[in-house]
Amino acid sequence: MSKSTDGNSPLDSFEIETPSPLYARVKHAIIQKIHSGAWLPNSKLPSESELLNLLGVSRMTINRALRELTIEGLLIRVQGVGTFVAEAKGHAALFEIHNIAEEIASRGHVHRCEVITLEEVPAKAEPALPFALEGVQRLFHSVVVHFENDVPVQIEERFVNALIAPKYLEQDFTRITPYAYLIQLAPLTEGEHAVEAIHAKSAECRLLQIKRNEPCLLIRRRTWSAKGQVGSARLVYPGSRYRLEGKFGQ
Repeated sequence: MSKSTDGNSPLDSFEIETPSPLYARVKHAIIQKIHSGAWLPNSKLPSESELLNLLGVSRMTINRALRELTIEGLLIRVQGVGTFVAEAKGHAALFEIHNIAEEIASRGHVHRCEVITLEEVPAKAEPALPFALEGVQRLFHSVVVHFENDVPVQIEERFVNALIAPKYLEQDFTRITPYAYLIQLAPLTEGEHAVEAIHAKSAECRLLQIKRNEPCLLIRRRTWSAKGQVGSARLVYPGSRYRLEGKFGQ
């Protein structure tokens, strides 16, 4: 790899004698820029073509370095937009249920959401739900994408008991999250959930702006209030942008 004569080059050059593979040296240079503060969180990296010209390595080498750093959580790659330095990973509560808007605000970041679907569905759609909703006669269905600093971090799909939340379809969920609305209407008394690693569906990859086969985290959850079963939810997080945390005692 040749040494750049441009003192303003975004990347430090590498000594040709270094025994590490080329892709590892590219990774190391990017990591140095991030850890030194030269490249701040949310800043955009040079394009792959620019990196090719700067470093004189193959596109395959650049792509492998960026791909591995994305998997390791140091970078975020948004299709059609570019590659960015990642913030420290956000986290979602594993054993507790929280409002994602409040979680994001607690980190000093900006939350917004987009409503993809808001509709009534036949109760006979029950077998497709994340968990069964026993005895529910009418169901509302919503799909919302949550963004942190304009980066999509969660798809929230809910099936809601219409008898407990009869005005659910009338709400503006760009102003109040479904969770916040439901918790006001029917405070939770019980909940259960399961967590698994998945590959997101094609439509979910488009909503999350991730590539096919990128690992994701899935929480399947259902909740109850004193009025009965409130509903069920399917929450999908890009694995490179979120982690789940929990705390327990004896």
